[in-house]
Formats: sequence, structure tokens, C-alpha cells
Amino acid sequence: MKVEGLGKEVPATAAGERPLVILQEISFAVMAGESVAIVGASGSGKSTLLGLLAGLDLASTGSVQLAGEALERLDEDQRARLRGRLLGFVFQSFQLLPALTALENVMLPLELAGVPDAEVRARQWLERVGLAHRLGHYPRQLSGGEQQRVALARAFAPSPQLVLADEPTGNLDAATGERIIELMFEINAQQGTTLVLVTHDEAIARRCGRVLRMQGGRLTEETVSA
Repeated sequence: MKVEGLGKEVPATAAGERPLVILQEISFAVMAGESVAIVGASGSGKSTLLGLLAGLDLASTGSVQLAGEALERLDEDQRARLRGRLLGFVFQSFQLLPALTALENVMLPLELAGVPDAEVRARQWLERVGLAHRLGHYPRQLSGGEQQRVALARAFAPSPQLVLADEPTGNLDAATGERIIELMFEINAQQGTTLVLVTHDEAIARRCGRVLRMQGGRLTEETVSA
């Protein structure tokens, strides 16, 4: 992944107002297999940046390149296909489909990718995250930690090149969050996936190979973890 001169503005809503500048001149690269944390206070632009990296929104200026493809040159359908082929997501709010069981939630991206043994693979992944006994349960029947385990299985099951995680422990208590982070880093290491993780938690950030710090919509510091 390569990011160059990325900026995001929201147009003014009234005459005489200035546009709201959310991101300014963001540039960095992420190598295959790296783990990178993006850290900053609330409102610093972390989640907006993650959305731009995924092509869920388009920047006002600059470029995001995934696997050599410049996202700003693709239409919405092309970006969606690229996401389906390359990316996995882990969200703070889990984002499981409420009408689907745990098994069906994990199967969905596999089926969309045309994987022939989607159910077998989904079962294997749910067993891997410790939920073999919860395959037929719906999200409302699962605890927060269990829902995030389903989300981890869903993210990694299609063997993505890159996983984007947005505050993956934000809706969990400390003990549950620690178990989820342990599991996520364990799976990520085993899979050799590239990981970009947005967090406000310094302890989680230090587990990544590199930390990018944001303030006021700008990158202010880059450090390499010991």
C-alpha cells in the first residue's frame, strides 16, 4: 500500500464558511506483511484515513494505491471488487449481519469471492477462534467478545492480503479486549497478513511493528516498535 499527499475536506455548508479540513498531506507506505498502528486522539482523523485506505470514501487530494491500483481512478464497483479480493475488515461495532448466523456471516465473503468450499472453510475458521459450538447462533445471541471473534473469522477466512482494523476492542471490556487482541495478532502472524490497525490504546499500538501518530488531521510522528 502506498499513500501520497492524501487530503480530505468537507465542503462548506453556508456562504462565507470555510471547508472543514479533516486530513492534510498524509504520505506513507506499508510493505507486505507489516503491522502498522495509527494512533491519535478522538477527532484526529484516524477512522477517516482508514476509510480512504479501503476505498470506502475518496480523498479530496492525493492518492491511495492498493496492489498497484490507484483507488481514485476506479469507479465504485471496481473499488468494491478490489476490496473483496484484497481486504479484510474488523470494526469496533462488529458489523455482523443480524439476520445471518455466525456461520453464515463468515461464509458470506467466501461465497462472494466464489470459494467452492465456503461452508467448510467458515466452520474451520469459527472453530479456530473458539466458536465451534456457536455456529447457528445469531449476533444478538452472542456476547460482544463472541461477536468480535466471528468478525475476526470473517476478516481472515478469505485469506486477504491486507486487514484493516478500526478500534477492534473499543466496545469490549478490558479482559475480553485483551483476549481478542491476542487472537488477532496470533492469526495475523500465522497468516502473514499485512495489518493496519487504528487504535487509541498505546499498549496495542506497541505490538505493531510501526506506529504512525496523528494530530489535527496530519501525521506528526512515525516510530518503529522495539
